[in-house]
Amino acid sequence: MRVSKRIFDLALVVPALVVLSPLLLALMVLSRVLLGRPVFYRQARPGLDGKPFYIYKFRTMTDARNPDGGLLPDRERLTRFGRFLRSSSLDELPELWNILRGEMSWVGPRPLLVKYLPRYSAEQARRHEVKPGLTGWAQVNGRNAIGWEERLRLDVWYVDHRSLALDAKILFLTVWKALRRDGIQQEGYATMPEFLGSEPPQKARPG
Repeated sequence: MRVSKRIFDLALVVPALVVLSPLLLALMVLSRVLLGRPVFYRQARPGLDGKPFYIYKFRTMTDARNPDGGLLPDRERLTRFGRFLRSSSLDELPELWNILRGEMSWVGPRPLLVKYLPRYSAEQARRHEVKPGLTGWAQVNGRNAIGWEERLRLDVWYVDHRSLALDAKILFLTVWKALRRDGIQQEGYATMPEFLGSEPPQKARPG
């Protein structure tokens, strides 16, 4: 499965980079003009088996800070252009480079933050048994509009049921969802709220 999936990834990512190169260049110019430097957002994320790699995205927020030097909330730093990039998923296009390098796949659990690693339950941590993806089963079943518990459950479901046929289905649904701009964010949040860990099961009270 791993070898065939890598062939599948390369068979799609090479022509995609060629076809999308004019769009990527145009977005780079617009980002430079509207947001300044750097054009790309680069951050360490956990990959296969939790090993870190650097993910690349188009920058969507400014570095605006309060009088004390702290960054303003995401909602205040997210620009109109950045909101458009996120709602259309165009901010994710630089991750094609991560796919080409073999750090990511087209389909898999989204790479989250390194600081979340110790917060996962043993079951949730199984999401790292496969390479992270540009899109995934959770993204076509609610994306950022669903809660963390459900999102991580869907990630593990993908790990247990992955196949090239399922990957093709997810890619098709991703295009459809992106065109409809479904599940961009949770109500009240400009971005996905922080994952603080799973709630422990409630014990029944005696008597």
